[in-house]
Parts: sequence; C-alpha cells; structure tokens
Amino acid sequence: MDAYDEDPRGPQGPDGSAGTRLPEEPPQHPPPPPRTGVAALSPRYQVGAALALAVVAVAACVHVLMVFLSLAPANTVTKQHGKAIEEWLYPEFEQNWKLFAPNPLQQNIAVQVRAQVRLHDAGVRTTGWTDLSAQDGAAIDGNLVPSHTQQNELRRAWDYFAATHGADNRPVGLRGSLSEQYLRRIVVMRLYRDDPTSREGVIQRVQVRSSTTNVQPPAWSRERVSDKPVYRLMPWWSLTADEAAGGVR
Repeated sequence: MDAYDEDPRGPQGPDGSAGTRLPEEPPQHPPPPPRTGVAALSPRYQVGAALALAVVAVAACVHVLMVFLSLAPANTVTKQHGKAIEEWLYPEFEQNWKLFAPNPLQQNIAVQVRAQVRLHDAGVRTTGWTDLSAQDGAAIDGNLVPSHTQQNELRRAWDYFAATHGADNRPVGLRGSLSEQYLRRIVVMRLYRDDPTSREGVIQRVQVRSSTTNVQPPAWSRERVSDKPVYRLMPWWSLTADEAAGGVR
C-alpha cells in the first residue's frame, strides 16, 4: 500500500492497522450581533425617526433663541420681531428673575377664588372662598419632587395678571386680556377638580382675590410690620361656553 493511502498518525483500526485521516471541519464564525435602536427599524421608519429628531432639535434651538432674545437688551431683532417673541413665550414660558433680585419679596401672596354654580335643579349657589395657594403649599410640603405645576403655575399666572393690570384691575397693554383669560381658566379647572359644589353643577361666574400678608421679621429684630392680610378683590368674571361646560378640565 502506498504511503499516500495511509497515515501512520491517523486513527488505528480494530486490527491495529492505520486508519484514514478524517477531513477537518471548517472554523465556526460567531453570528453577527442583532441590530438595536434606530438601526433595527426598516428604512422607511428610520427616515421617519430622523425627521422627528430633526423637528425636535429645530424646536429646541428656536426656543433657546426666543428665550435669549427676550432676556437680551433691546436690539434690532427684538424691535422688529418683538410681537413674535412675546407670542412664543407668554404666558407659559415667561422668565422670572425675582429669585435673584437684590430685594427679594417679603410678602406671602395667596390666590383665592369663589364661584357661582348653577345646580342641576336650576338653583344657583355661591361657594365659599377656596385658597388655591394653600392647596399648592400643602401638596409641596414634604414632597421631595414637587411638580412644576404645583410650584409655579398659579403663582406665575397671578404675577402675570398683576403685571398687566393697574390698581383698578383694568388691563394695561395688549397682554392684559390674555393674562385674565389664563388666570380664569386655571381657577375654573381647579374648582371643577377639587371643589365638591362646583362638581355638582355648572360654574357660571368666578371671583378671584389675592391675600397679601407681610413676612414677619425675626424675633431679634426691632422692626414691626402688620400681620393683617390685605385683599385685592377682582370683579366677577363670566365664563365662556367652553369654560362653563368644563372645556378646561
């Protein structure tokens, strides 16, 4: 037998003769890892995701630019496009720098509301005063992560209203009516949500007032300030059909 037919290093047969060398198996390559994230989507959905990300990025850049222009000193851009900047920011994104003012507020201001409710039996009932600021304070007290709405929605709405109305409660400037509508919609929403009487019927009118109380000085101070609240009473506001029907809930 030729040397080409047998391999002395191959496996041995039962009789001790040399066996035939077995063919070697090809090396095994690991399978490619599965695609994840956007790469796992089909091309059509990848295009949609890319467009959505582009829209979000553009909106974020525009918002940052609008905030910067609202805080920057008067310039050519703000003079030409001031109305567009205000419409973008007010009232939801209005900036408030009172926290860093040299003379911080030394008063506690509470926003209170009452309503005239038409009941299902056609009667009309006037609710008592509801302290919305106290409700927000109770929700924040002891809460490690209070929401932005609980901390700022009502407070900023009242600041916005006070800044755009005179001492006679008449609007000053073009934003006065907008601030009144914004505050009214917030208090109506809160009444429908939290006031039992308001939920028994349909709110027809609301009246808002603020209660301002001076922050008392520390015990070691000789300063004396009044601790009696000062009220600012708004007239009764009639609701629109959408508001009365609960369209702001």
